[in-house]
Amino acid sequence: MSNSTKNTRLLSIDVLRGFDMLMIIFADRFFAYLNEASQTEMSNFFATQFEHPEWFGFHFYDIIMPLFLFLVGVVIPFSMERRVKEIDVKTKLYPHIFKRFIILFILGWIVQGNLLALDINQFKIFSNTLQAIAVGYLFSCVAYIHLSKKARYILFAACLLVYGLLLEFANVPGIGNSELLPDKNIALYIDHYVFGRFDDGYQYTWLLSGLGFIATTLSGLFAGEMLRSKLPREKTARNILLVGIGFIIVGLILNTFHPSVKKIWNSTFVLLSSGLCFALLAVFYWIIDVKGFTKWGFFLKVIGINAITAYVLSHVINFPEIAKFILFGFEQYLGNYYNAFATVGGFGILYLLLWYMNKNQTYIKI
Repeated sequence: MSNSTKNTRLLSIDVLRGFDMLMIIFADRFFAYLNEASQTEMSNFFATQFEHPEWFGFHFYDIIMPLFLFLVGVVIPFSMERRVKEIDVKTKLYPHIFKRFIILFILGWIVQGNLLALDINQFKIFSNTLQAIAVGYLFSCVAYIHLSKKARYILFAACLLVYGLLLEFANVPGIGNSELLPDKNIALYIDHYVFGRFDDGYQYTWLLSGLGFIATTLSGLFAGEMLRSKLPREKTARNILLVGIGFIIVGLILNTFHPSVKKIWNSTFVLLSSGLCFALLAVFYWIIDVKGFTKWGFFLKVIGINAITAYVLSHVINFPEIAKFILFGFEQYLGNYYNAFATVGGFGILYLLLWYMNKNQTYIKI
């Protein structure tokens, strides 16, 4: 990594990304196994918060995927501002953008699209977080290159408005008016119609939900522009927090008649989750980059700086099963808690790999 990259990089972004990845690659599975073993009210609370609601509602785990997209948007102004100003023909930036889009989509096929099964009957075209990121990244970059700041705000609002209207008023062939219910919404119908037997095969939607993915990534782009402003850092942190609170308030108001549904990534969900993302960014930025409390963040930075690597490896390689080859002797003493313990061990193996990469300044970028 070059010195210029180091100097312009905000530590809080890497730490927050590491926090997000920790929830994905460790916490969800750990709390599920812990609850299986202990069956207490507290363990059940945490296990419930680390799984998605059946349909309506909002759990802590629902913020994890939006935060991933949000942070992709945050770094766009950092990585592209100078390029946009210096380049003579803006379309020259397209090859890099499309390359990243394609790589993310392929990685999504590897992680959850069953590409490695080498069985066309198991293949899913669009079914993964990385592919949602690819869509949000592509359109947000194009918007950043070609649109004014005001036009980007309009695009954000248009994505939410159009998607909300379609979910409420579009006609679903064979069903009637679209409703915010499983199997009755236009987003699910479009996925089934376009992807056929290669669709996700469940209640999650992806194609029309792309409007939501774009809006979420754009919200991160707005936050990134605030971080790039020349305002004092304390004021920037306060403004980011206020925007987050505003998003949450609007989302709660809309939730009364257009309930939040994570599985179809509707407009209310975008506002609520983006508001929480703004709030989290404000807190991490204030603690780390404003107040200078940095040492505690090293643990999370190691994960966050190689987030895509951590995500892909954790989904392709079963690290807890590898850990069991080393920790098998503990099973006789831990009983039902052994799986939770093996999850900790598996995460430890992955973390050591990420730590070694960071120590040797090996950063895999797309």
